[in-house]
This record gives sequence, structure tokens and C-alpha cells, in this order.
Amino acid sequence: MTFSFDLALAWLDLAGIFFFAVSGSLLAARKQFDVIGSLLLASLVSLGGGVIRDIILNSGPPAAFSNPAYLVPPLLATGLVYFLFSSVQRFTSLLILFDAAGLALFCITGTLKALSFGINPVAAVLLGVTTAVGGGLLRDITANEVPQLFDARDLYALPAFTGAALTAVLWLLGAFNALSACAVAALVFAFRVVAWRRSWRIPLAVRGWHRLGLEPGNSRGRN
Repeated sequence: MTFSFDLALAWLDLAGIFFFAVSGSLLAARKQFDVIGSLLLASLVSLGGGVIRDIILNSGPPAAFSNPAYLVPPLLATGLVYFLFSSVQRFTSLLILFDAAGLALFCITGTLKALSFGINPVAAVLLGVTTAVGGGLLRDITANEVPQLFDARDLYALPAFTGAALTAVLWLLGAFNALSACAVAALVFAFRVVAWRRSWRIPLAVRGWHRLGLEPGNSRGRN
């Protein structure tokens, strides 16, 4: 990897960390955590996916622990939510918007880092998705929420798969650059937000099951 590539990847990572950290602090505020709990949840969601990625790649100490700059976005996000949340608490869509922005950036950075380490494209896409959704999964479990990754009423992994796959294709074609990265991030962000607003769904695990929990042989669905 060249120095310019490393620098670009670091800046994309830091931006994704900030967006995810804000989503974590917003959820902490909604759950009425104290400011320390907000900081921990922000750190968990924003750094968790990257830590998982770096451990899988066996690239040495995860960037979250080796680069102090990675600790700044969670601190900044916690402070911003602490001082500003009282004026934005009615806009619950903010959590989704910041989460979507983090998802859009992390599916790109995770895939790029895997490809730069010589991982095959299919595995790189899977690692990109893992980077994108890993932190959100840890956040939701810690906050005792139904993980968005497993929520049948929401699309979460599919936008990340789309972004990771496009990143891998552009990389292989030699067409990945700042402009194409912005286009991929914008597409993933728009896909995630529009899917949430329009309540897009994908089929359940078993064909014929109803979405409210009606199982074969059970004539009553859950309310």
C-alpha cells in the first residue's frame, strides 16, 4: 500500500468512526445512560467493526489501539450529543442517518483493507460487511435492543453487501478512486435510508411464514 492510500483509508475510517459513534451516543441518550455509558457505547459501535477486521487480517495491534487518533471521534461524538441532544431528541431518524453514514464508509474501508492485504475478492467483501455491521451488532446487544442486523422489518446487511461488492469490483477494474468511493458511499447511504423510510423487506427464512411470527401449524400470529 502507498502512503496516500494509507492516509485516505485512515481518513475514511475516522469519518466512519465519528458517524457510528454519534449513533451510539444517541442510543445511549435514548436509553438514559450516563455520560460514561454514552462514551463506552459510542466507542463500542465505532471501533468494534474495525477491531474485528484487524484481528481477522492478523495485521498487528488493531488500529483502534495503535493510533490515538481513533479515540478522538468517540469523545467528540459523546460531547456533541451531551450538549446538543436536548434540542434534537425528537428527531429519532438522526440515529438511522448517522448509522447509515457509518455503514456506508465502513463497508468500503473494510473491503479495501482486506484487498490491500491480498485477500481474495469474495472474502474481502465478506470482511467489508463484517466491518460495517459488527459495531452496530455490538451496540444493539449491549443496549438490550433487537439488533438491526436481525430485524426482519429492516434492511441492514444488504446495503453493506452492495457497497462492499461495488468496492471490490471497482478495485479489480482499476477504477476505484476518490470520486468512485464517494459515489459508492452515497449509494449505500441512500439505499439504507430509503429502505428504512419505505419499510422495504426481504423474504423470511422459510417461504410461507408470515412476518408477525406465525409459524406452520400455529393458527395464531403474535401481536
